[in-house]
Formats: sequence, C-alpha cells, structure tokens
Amino acid sequence: MPIPRELLKKHDAISKMITEYCQTYLNKEYEEICLHALDKLCCKRPCPLKTGRVRTWAAGIIYAIGSINFIFDKEQPIHMSSKELTAPLGVAVPTASGKSTIIKKALKINYYQMEWSLSSVMEDNSLLWMVSKNGRHYDARTFSAKLQQRYFEKGLIPYVITDKNKKS
Repeated sequence: MPIPRELLKKHDAISKMITEYCQTYLNKEYEEICLHALDKLCCKRPCPLKTGRVRTWAAGIIYAIGSINFIFDKEQPIHMSSKELTAPLGVAVPTASGKSTIIKKALKINYYQMEWSLSSVMEDNSLLWMVSKNGRHYDARTFSAKLQQRYFEKGLIPYVITDKNKKS
C-alpha cells in the first residue's frame, strides 16, 4: 500500500526501529505483522502518526501486536514482561500501552482477527476458532475436517486442522 508522501520519513524511521527490534528480540513473523500495522496506520485518515515520537509509535505497535499474541504469557515460546518489551526502545510501559490502545482502536486489532495473529500461535488462540452453529458457540478445532473446510471457506477460521497436525 502506498504511504502518503508527508509520512515517508516517519514511516521509514519507525519501520527501521521495528525491524531492528524484531530481529534482536522477536522474530520475522512479528516483524511482518508489525510492519503491516505500521503501513495501515500510515494510510488511516486522520493519521495518528502525524504527531508523536518515532520510538513511541514503534513501541506502541510492537506492544499492540505482542499483547494480542500473548507475548506476556510465560507459556509462549517468545515471551517477555511489558518492561522487558519497552526498555530497549527507551519508552515507559504506560506510554507504550497508551499508544497500543490508540493503535488497536484505529486498526480494530483484537484477539478475534486472524490478520493480527502470529501463525505460530493461531491454533492455541481459542477465540479464532469460535464459530456459531445453530445459535450456539463451538470450538471449530473439534469439528471434522469437512466441516472445518466449510467454515474456512467462509473466512471464519484460520485454516483446516487435519488429524496429522492436530496437537495431542
């Protein structure tokens, strides 16, 4: 997506900071989703990135994407405290958290959206798998592959889980 001309310098600076951070502390998957969020933020009208510091926005984006991907959960392969997440960026936790809230609201980021979820944690995010059938809510991971295929084709679940890749 084309970045508006007046935001190119800020976009490039935030992008560089996110890339360096993700390469050092996270992984390529986080980097891609964070950069996707940055691109979408730059195209929002009005654009929230027009004001504020580069490092604050970078921290807010990483915080937003990390939080909905359970980065604060010690059970996850990549996890850290909020202080550990923000310290390398030189941003206080409340500041990053505040920017994260603005970002989540602007981009409608939440636990129910596949667009913002790491593929490595999708299967464990039960909220991505909840579907309504006959007025009741079910976890689609328990359905047959054929029924999962129908929900997948409707865009309601991330993918079809075969018996081979179901977690035991």
